[in-house]
Amino acid sequence: MSQHQEKARIIRFEQLSEFNIRITLEAPLIAGSAEAGQFVMIRTGPGQDPLLRRPFSLHQTSSSGQIQIFFKNVGRGTNILAHTKVGEILDVFGPLGRGFSVADDRPACLIGGGLGIAPMLFLAKIVSSLSREHGQDLIILGGRTREDVEPLVEDFRQFGLALHCATDDGSYGIKGFVTDILRSEQLAANTRIYGCGPDNMLEVLHRFSTERKLDCQVSVESVMACGMGACLGCNLDASNGSYVHVCIDGPVFDTRELAWKS
Repeated sequence: MSQHQEKARIIRFEQLSEFNIRITLEAPLIAGSAEAGQFVMIRTGPGQDPLLRRPFSLHQTSSSGQIQIFFKNVGRGTNILAHTKVGEILDVFGPLGRGFSVADDRPACLIGGGLGIAPMLFLAKIVSSLSREHGQDLIILGGRTREDVEPLVEDFRQFGLALHCATDDGSYGIKGFVTDILRSEQLAANTRIYGCGPDNMLEVLHRFSTERKLDCQVSVESVMACGMGACLGCNLDASNGSYVHVCIDGPVFDTRELAWKS
């Protein structure tokens, strides 16, 4: 998979809630080679502060050469991005990492929690584009409050897949967690689960899929400095006693590849 460094122009800026933001960029080389689950590294400032690029999941791509990122304004790098404007140029490098592997003939259950919703939109587009007759594909989205979920619901509904939502406070969808919805569903025996979200959510997905003997792929969130496997800052323990680099071996893993805490 080839990587590209592009000077990407911001063509749309969306303030979806107080802290959640979506930016659309013109990056035709990256858009043309990206896979669902991959990410880009963005230089958030024009100078050397912040020095390091920041990783962002590819939220969506288009055939017209656009990419989208979805993020929460929580730190210095994202705060700089939160104050950019349409027409400004960002230095973007990607696509990077290993994406999701989608099985054409198997039902898919897509689960996104919090910022883990970000790569699920791209994946939902891929899943919906496949010729499938079973009609058992499912999307489950969750967040702490309504503002984490509701602004993105219509984007997911466009694909025509069954959609369920949960929030911690019950302000949108059921009161509870995405894993509560998952446990209530009667999944086909050959369903493949795809997830992205907090570590504890991913560990529950691993335990659930192991108990049900289902395949499960998860996109792991990690702090990254280089995105190329050189700095060793995103190492995770692997199930074989070794370790993996999230940036080049992932960010998507079969849950059986990773060493979970319990």
